[in-house]
Amino acid sequence: VQLQASGGGLVQAGGSLRLSCVASGRTSSMYVMGWFRQAPGKEREFAGAISWSAGSTYYADSVKGRFTISRDNAKNTVSLQMNTLKPEDTAVYYCAAQGKYRDIYYYTRGVGYDYWGQGTQVTVSS
Repeated sequence: VQLQASGGGLVQAGGSLRLSCVASGRTSSMYVMGWFRQAPGKEREFAGAISWSAGSTYYADSVKGRFTISRDNAKNTVSLQMNTLKPEDTAVYYCAAQGKYRDIYYYTRGVGYDYWGQGTQVTVSS
């Protein structure tokens, strides 16, 4: 599975951005797709995830109510709509996919994902 993320950019605080991640290859083997982010000098952290079949969503507390993750199975695309952005949302955002079934425990943990996209920069100015 190959993942291609796009949609990052520079936005003022309070603004919105929409990230997209297109999957190609053996997409029928995907179970969960997630978004992670990594700010300079910080560890990678979970932002959100969606189950590929049922569409169940999961969010980090820091983005809950502001970010919405969705999927389009026909286009093999997962999107992350980010509203009311804050300077602390500044990071490189990565999409990732699980290639086999794993317990929900691993939905929010990077080690639970088998495939990663290249990342897209999101910068929120104050």
